[in-house]
Amino acid sequence: MGRVIQTLAEGEPVRGVTSLDNHLYVLRGNKSSKQVEVYDIDSFSLQCCLTVPGLANAVDIVACEHYHCAYISDASGQFVHRLALPDAAITQWPVDDSPACLSVTVKHDVLVTCRKVCKIKEFTTYGKLLREVEPSVSSPWHSVQLSSGELIVCHGYLVNTSHRVCMIGSDGQIVKSHGRSVGSFSEQLNTPAYMAVDGNDFLFVVDRNNWRVLLLSPGLKYVRKVTSQEQLKWKPYRLSLDIKRRRLYVAVNEHLKMGDYTAGRVIVVNV
Repeated sequence: MGRVIQTLAEGEPVRGVTSLDNHLYVLRGNKSSKQVEVYDIDSFSLQCCLTVPGLANAVDIVACEHYHCAYISDASGQFVHRLALPDAAITQWPVDDSPACLSVTVKHDVLVTCRKVCKIKEFTTYGKLLREVEPSVSSPWHSVQLSSGELIVCHGYLVNTSHRVCMIGSDGQIVKSHGRSVGSFSEQLNTPAYMAVDGNDFLFVVDRNNWRVLLLSPGLKYVRKVTSQEQLKWKPYRLSLDIKRRRLYVAVNEHLKMGDYTAGRVIVVNV
């Protein structure tokens, strides 16, 4: 089990978290300005807040070390906002579908998972569409790429559907998978909603409705539970892996039983 070393202050619901160089970036929802909080990555002290003009419905944030920028998906505007760092010069480019979660490929391009239309779109850093993949799964939440080039997608929403982490081919067909029916045992998942890949292609998976983070092998075999409900206390939503520091930054949100998220924070876990 990972060890919790820090909990950032509670605030508006957290839509995403990422790190770059010596800073941790926390994307907050329900805000019209100062949506991105910037923390020192060692002291965890708040350094400043960034405003992304025109950001209507923030969904996710991911940083790219190669281009030294961050990307934010905007579901309402169907855009990805590109923030050059550290000066935060902002541009945007259209997705032409409602974008959900983001990741950066091994070639430093951007994978945009479009959940409503069940597509994965790959763009260059400046928004040129490179390819579209239609995975043969329902309700894809997030997609990432392994160092070998394979795409991994997590999906599952309704109780009577499959909840899995799947490796897919270039044609979108499933090559192998982990999970199927909804459950809380080691071989089961309940809304796997987000992933991060380490340098050896092991996968950290947000198992949202089981209130935990799991570790899977490159072959999608269960390795261990990384965090528990007792450690996180609130429901996990997003995560980011800091390979250099061997840390997970886990965004957790407080959830009303019949409503939306009401507050959020980030849990820092040594792994």
